[in-house]
Amino acid sequence: MKIALAGEGAIARRHVAAVERIDGVEIAIVSGGDEQDTKDFASEFDIPHWTLDLDEALSRPGVEAVILASPTPLHASQAIAALEAGKHTLVEIPMADNLADSRAVVAAQEGSGRVGMVCHTRRFNPSHQWVRQRIESGEFEIQHFVVETFFFRRENKNALGKPRSWTDQLLWHHACHTVDLFQYQVGEVANRVWAQQGPIHEELGVAMDMTVGLGTPSGAICTLALSFNNEGPFGSWFRYIGDSGTYIARYDDLTDGQGEAIDVSGVSRYQDGIEIQAREFFAAIDEGREPNASVAQALDAMGTLHRLELTLGSDQEKS
Repeated sequence: MKIALAGEGAIARRHVAAVERIDGVEIAIVSGGDEQDTKDFASEFDIPHWTLDLDEALSRPGVEAVILASPTPLHASQAIAALEAGKHTLVEIPMADNLADSRAVVAAQEGSGRVGMVCHTRRFNPSHQWVRQRIESGEFEIQHFVVETFFFRRENKNALGKPRSWTDQLLWHHACHTVDLFQYQVGEVANRVWAQQGPIHEELGVAMDMTVGLGTPSGAICTLALSFNNEGPFGSWFRYIGDSGTYIARYDDLTDGQGEAIDVSGVSRYQDGIEIQAREFFAAIDEGREPNASVAQALDAMGTLHRLELTLGSDQEKS
């Protein structure tokens, strides 16, 4: 299968590494936003063609699918364009930065009949899958999901230290991971939501700190702290506090509450969440089925993010 890749940044590199480990899939063209960076990216990974025009990439002969690893503000419009062009589409999280555009992506997928999937990678990390297996077997029930998502990002740069052409933000991007994962693991949509945020950065124009709280009808709760101000190790730590144990997940790795490593190798023959995610995307195409983390399934998280955004608006009005 020939695919197109949109994006030449840090996460695009992770997708290339995953695809290279999957037999029968070839990246035929990369579409980027910066000419020199895109040209260098194609050369580094031996991608035969590159362009700055996504439409050109989508119309490349033989291209059946696209992975969108482009800036967040482009996700919705590019996903809609790809689906309407008849291409199976895997779009990086979030599929949009508002609820209306998220619904438009789902409508485009339904109209196209193609596979549309979002990179809710936490669903696929072996660590979180291990916990899910115990939830499904009845061995474990989440009582409190405590998550820290910390970065040091006071300048508008990406994970590679290069200037960004767009501004990242905590709610619609980084909180999206946890909102989707929490609702996925407990099997419920939150019916109680609240959020508060710190001051808006003068240059970046976004909140640098945020707290999110969620609660479900069954009583499970989630507490999420996010920051672009934290000096130290960056990324996310997910603490599952349940009725029969405590587990701490960090990407593909898992420990118990005492910090002892848990062997998750039995979850999958593959141990990289992004690779497992990509394999699900291509398997869904081959089998003609809805994938886990389809755009339709992801809509619940976008609805919850929308309600969280409304609580932030209320707080701002009161202040």
